[in-house]
Amino acid sequence: MEATEPSTTTEDRRRRKARQTRNALATAAVDLILERGLAATTVEAIAERADVTRRTFSRLFTGKEDAALDFVRGDGDRINALLRDRPAAEPPLLAYRRAVRDWLADREDPAWHLRPRMRRLLALLDREPALFAAYERIRVDAQDESVRILADRLGTDDARDLRPAVVVDAAAGVLTAALRVWARGAADDDSAAADLAALVERAYDALTQEAASAVSYDTPEK
Repeated sequence: MEATEPSTTTEDRRRRKARQTRNALATAAVDLILERGLAATTVEAIAERADVTRRTFSRLFTGKEDAALDFVRGDGDRINALLRDRPAAEPPLLAYRRAVRDWLADREDPAWHLRPRMRRLLALLDREPALFAAYERIRVDAQDESVRILADRLGTDDARDLRPAVVVDAAAGVLTAALRVWARGAADDDSAAADLAALVERAYDALTQEAASAVSYDTPEK
């Protein structure tokens, strides 16, 4: 008897189940780290809280830090998806800025900073080297993809043309700076989460103003 391909409904159900499992583990990791501290949180405890096996955890994540920051990874993917969809005529820096703006404004699938206690988790990065290292790996992976997207938009080779990497490093650096300032606010004040969008806009304004000032200052006098 000839084997049949799984139906779309079955595939969708499997993907949905896998996503639910991943989210349950990520949520458990965040909760336990904030409740007990990073050192006192074990992978076994995370798996137990999410009601899955240790093997399931290891299939999805490399460690507890990786699990706790999975929402950050997911939002990096979303920013890049939005960047791909920006109009081709937009300058790269503006395209990145508007992709970030749209990510922050999405209320149907809220950005991770709007989820409960994410501000507290981000604030831990300065005190937990292992968590910071995991965050940096996720950040670098997302930025590498952004560089490839911008190189494709520009029709250039990012191994030879510096423009995509320069734009991404500057634009992503602005976002990181705004996030760090935001995280240093009241850690338990989740009501202030929406303020991040305004802070990011001010940070991008500061970048463009400083760049314009530098160009003006460097222009030879006639």
